[in-house]
Amino acid sequence: MWKKMSVIRWLMVALLLPFCIEEVRSGPSDHKYKPSDEVPIYANKVGPFHNPSETYRYFDLPFCLPAHLKEKPEALGEVLNGDRLVSAPYKLDFMVEKDSEIVCRKTLTKSEVSKFRSAVSKDYYFQMYYDDLPFWGFLGKVEKDKTDPSDEKYYLFKHLHFEIHYNKDRVIEINAKADPNAVVDLTEDKEVEVEFMYTVRWKETIVPYESRMEKYSQSSSQPHHLEIHWFSIINSCVTVLLLTGFLATILMRVLKNDFVKYAHDEEEADDQEETGWKYIHGDVFRYPKYKSLFAAALGSGTQLFALALFIFILALVGVFYPYNRGALFTALVVIYALTSGIAGYTATSFYHQLEGTNWVRNLLLTGCLFCGPLFLTFCFLNTVAIAYTATAALPFGTIVVIVLIWTLVTSPLLVLGGIAGKNSKAEFQAPVRTTKYPREIPPLPWFRKTIPQMAMAGFLPFSAIYIELYYIFASVWGHRIYTIYSILFIVFIILLIVTAFITVALTYFQLAAEDHEWWWRSFLCGGSTGVFIYGYCLYYYYERSDMSGFMQTSFFFGYMACICYGFFLMLGAVGFRAALFFVRHIYRSIKCE
Repeated sequence: MWKKMSVIRWLMVALLLPFCIEEVRSGPSDHKYKPSDEVPIYANKVGPFHNPSETYRYFDLPFCLPAHLKEKPEALGEVLNGDRLVSAPYKLDFMVEKDSEIVCRKTLTKSEVSKFRSAVSKDYYFQMYYDDLPFWGFLGKVEKDKTDPSDEKYYLFKHLHFEIHYNKDRVIEINAKADPNAVVDLTEDKEVEVEFMYTVRWKETIVPYESRMEKYSQSSSQPHHLEIHWFSIINSCVTVLLLTGFLATILMRVLKNDFVKYAHDEEEADDQEETGWKYIHGDVFRYPKYKSLFAAALGSGTQLFALALFIFILALVGVFYPYNRGALFTALVVIYALTSGIAGYTATSFYHQLEGTNWVRNLLLTGCLFCGPLFLTFCFLNTVAIAYTATAALPFGTIVVIVLIWTLVTSPLLVLGGIAGKNSKAEFQAPVRTTKYPREIPPLPWFRKTIPQMAMAGFLPFSAIYIELYYIFASVWGHRIYTIYSILFIVFIILLIVTAFITVALTYFQLAAEDHEWWWRSFLCGGSTGVFIYGYCLYYYYERSDMSGFMQTSFFFGYMACICYGFFLMLGAVGFRAALFFVRHIYRSIKCE
């Protein structure tokens, strides 16, 4: 018992340690300053406002360079997030006000003017960090020509106004606004003289230091947004209640009638022909085709389910507060590596129960089933990012770190889990004997085929989560902040319940039609919600977003394909486990020869 507690304690330490380290190194000090102290300010990235994945280094554009340009060391999650912090050209010392301070004077060449004009035309924004507080601003503006409305004029902002709020010796808030009247005309391809300036104003506030991040999460907590979230919850709960009501009144009544009928039939003549799901009792537990692939899919889905649970635990305890740079990506990499043993154990244990012999091949298949497509997608998208010179392109050192995590953590744990699964003495619990030869499946109408059944199975769970999906997409592929993790967790639980229930219902109807090949069908029906989510991606891209360009399009559809594939595996595992529990229960309740 104590040994088990010790293992659990060390596992929690291993999970939380990367976030503690990242938090400690996020600031240069305890964030306390004296008047005239230097406060760190870093420029992060620039990019088109509507293409969140397409970001570039701040000094890829010809801004004024600081006297001493230095890069801030980044954690793994920050690099994965596309953050590339460098020292900014502004000097915002604590409680020191400035009026029209000149950053630099420079002559923009024709090519530099063209760069800035292209950036302004694409609504480029910049992001900076001041004392670990993020702030944004646009680079310029586009206006219609007064003489000819068909022509457009491009202007670059050259004067930034910083308004900084402080409470005693701490920075609480920063806002940056461009002076709309201090602009440079970039419409023509000619050299332009520019004088970049900035103004600093300090204001005292009573907001405590501990609450300074709250303003970034207020947008998702506003009353009208909360009403929509709760409407989503109520909608999902109604779906669950209707489905459970359907199962309770229809399915259980049908099952009860079946049990009564089969009990009565046993008392009648022995030569009476059996019908329905009892008729296939000798085939229902016949092992599925491609059982190595099936066990690998079940193992990968179980691991992703464990990953989702750990991510929700960290979210609910407050690890992923707004702009804790890269914490989510660090969590995904670390927890996926640590949970690989779950995939190895589940896959090989189940494969062993299905009387499989080549457990090494099964283990390799388990390791590659999700990571393989993810790796190929990453290679393609990273090549695209390198071609665009975007910050989404991972440096060679980061790729080496990820490979080392895979080699030294993920693979050994996968193998250890596989060995433990192989050596487990668990046997497949089948309440009835399987006959030597399979029965022929009778001809089925088109709506009982796999694809129509998947469409029916995926629609209900998707309808329970689609409202919340918009806010998640707007956060991941936009600039909204999502912080209501408690509501998201409730929606996740509802998704699991609906997936399990609808898979059980469809499995019963399949068995009642004397179709005994339910193993793969239950997995595919459970995971079909992932296909619906990918369908929603198409709707979101074309109807709800303004994303454009090859890089952003490929990133959106590439990584969403991996995410939806992960959902397919996870919900498929949930659906199969529920169906297996149900099938064992009903066949245990009858006497079969």
